[in-house]
Amino acid sequence: MILTTSTMKFALTGLLAYAVSALAQAPAHISAGQPGHAGRRNVIIFVTDGLRHDAVTAETAPVMYNLRKQGVDFVNSHSLYPTFTTPNASAIATGHYLGDTGDFGNTLYAAHVFRNPGSRTATLTPFIENDGILAELNRVFNGNYLQEETLMRLARRNGYAVATIGKVGPTAIQDVDEVKQNDGVFQPTLAAIMDDSTGAKGIPLPTEIKEQMCVVGLPGAAPNRSNAQSEPEQDNGHSGTLAANWNQQQYFANAVTEAILPAFQKSGRPFFLLFWSRDPDGSQHNQGDSINNLKPGINGPTSRAAIHNADSDLWQIIDYLKNNGLYETTDIIVVADHGFSTISRREIDEHNTPTRSYAARKTYEGLKQGYLPPGFLAIDLAHELKGPLYDPDAPVSRMPDGTEHYKLVSVSDDAPAADRPAYGNGLIGGTGKVPSENEKTDAEIIVAANGGSDLIYLPQENAEANKLLARRIAEFLLQQDYVDGILVRDDLGEVPGTLPTSLIGLKGATNLPRPAIMVNFKSFSLDPSLLQRVEIADTTLGEGQGMHGSFSRADTFNNMIAEGPDFKPGYVDRAPVSNADIAITLAHVLGLKFSDGAGKNRGRVVSESLKGSPEPPQTRPEPLFARQPGPGGARTVLVYQDFAGRRYYDQACLARQTDVKDPCQ
Repeated sequence: MILTTSTMKFALTGLLAYAVSALAQAPAHISAGQPGHAGRRNVIIFVTDGLRHDAVTAETAPVMYNLRKQGVDFVNSHSLYPTFTTPNASAIATGHYLGDTGDFGNTLYAAHVFRNPGSRTATLTPFIENDGILAELNRVFNGNYLQEETLMRLARRNGYAVATIGKVGPTAIQDVDEVKQNDGVFQPTLAAIMDDSTGAKGIPLPTEIKEQMCVVGLPGAAPNRSNAQSEPEQDNGHSGTLAANWNQQQYFANAVTEAILPAFQKSGRPFFLLFWSRDPDGSQHNQGDSINNLKPGINGPTSRAAIHNADSDLWQIIDYLKNNGLYETTDIIVVADHGFSTISRREIDEHNTPTRSYAARKTYEGLKQGYLPPGFLAIDLAHELKGPLYDPDAPVSRMPDGTEHYKLVSVSDDAPAADRPAYGNGLIGGTGKVPSENEKTDAEIIVAANGGSDLIYLPQENAEANKLLARRIAEFLLQQDYVDGILVRDDLGEVPGTLPTSLIGLKGATNLPRPAIMVNFKSFSLDPSLLQRVEIADTTLGEGQGMHGSFSRADTFNNMIAEGPDFKPGYVDRAPVSNADIAITLAHVLGLKFSDGAGKNRGRVVSESLKGSPEPPQTRPEPLFARQPGPGGARTVLVYQDFAGRRYYDQACLARQTDVKDPCQ
């Protein structure tokens, strides 16, 4: 990337002029510190998990489609990378980038053993879409593992009635420091937190919400994803679901319109409500329309029904607002945490070229020959480094001396039967011993499998040894045909073919361990549309089902809409925006100020979308290549946009030429 001095000066002058003008013309709002509530806004964030911008049509999602035309259509929106749910939930909640929140993946390493009561598991790689895991993370990291104030807590301490409802995990993250356990029992909260686990053993609801639910006859326990079927992932004899998540989401929508909003109205306070719709994400992941086929992939009837399901829930909430005199004073943000792609477990390009991975050459029970198994990266890496591979999620074995050990996964060429980690996570090196409460693991490498990207941790403290190990790992992975870019933690030095993680906001104030290496898996398109994007994924899901997490534009291009009294009507916002901008913008609209936290890496006020603000200057994507080539001339390239002092990340990939216009096409 080459920018002339005159080009840089023009760009900086334009952005500075825009920033000054935007601040001067941004609408004034009543301060939360003023007495009384007259004139104060209500806010609703409606998260459609996994909804792609281009998947919103007049037929499938008429409510969202019309809302775009009435309000602000963000046509240059961005999920944060890695494009997983809980990282983006942390950004939506706090307005901070991931280097501050430490939420680097749905599955991560926190230097702590997480035990599942009633089982013999003792994982080092917890899946954190789980309220119990979130409570334990809070316990280990001083009561709030994000270390930052959430918008919901900020609103609550300024007199707002608050509630967060929907998918387990990201829902509770919105008011995360309320998630606490004492001897395995969730403690009462100041917020209303309702999710999949709501019931006798879940986070308790506030008394006024429970009483209102009782009045209208809503049960106190949330239904599961099964739609009342005995086998939630089997419909009519087919593998995978053929139905959207109707029952569970209808329960949540009814709770909002029949209990929570009525209770808020009775209180006389302004409110902040977040509704996290599991659809279309859950149905796209598990759909049975396209098993072992890349088409229709996540574009079949089940996925379309899931989008319509979320759209119907949004209609129900908006209808309540209109019928109860709340619509004119309520700002509504509709956003997706990330985009989505169809899973390939074999093909690495649109020509059906099969992967040459070592792991795919072995035979696994229940997996087609030649397909990548869950944990393929851990298997390939352990085989290359000739180190033992242990499964951190399998039941542990207790030795005669009282110590516990993880299951050994055989990766040798002459193994009698192929083995793999249960969920794809792996510990490489060491003895496989389960560390005690105050003990560190002796594993040299930890692989946290997440889907479209995997996280690699180097937990040992020898800095020089870790630098050498990082270079060796990166050199090997850059030669694998399923890899499409690698980012390496800055302190490990400049590694040929890779880019530093600080470029994408992963360096910050968090106390959680930061991944040493982030591996972006290969993605490709079956046609020019982002809707037909396919990606290799380290997952237990099958070929043709759905996944996200990669650094492709299909996964970073999330749906985002804003409508309400503070937003421009009928406006198409072409400036880059991200999930980290939402909390910052809404705090500005509400006249609230976040408490100072540990981190300083925050999103921006999306001023151009607010009434009375000027038109923003245009941006253009720019590529940034690794300075040194890796094996075969491979260089990781990051395509980004700079705007108003923030960097927005479109996509990343591997390229072997630095003079191409669109290196990631």
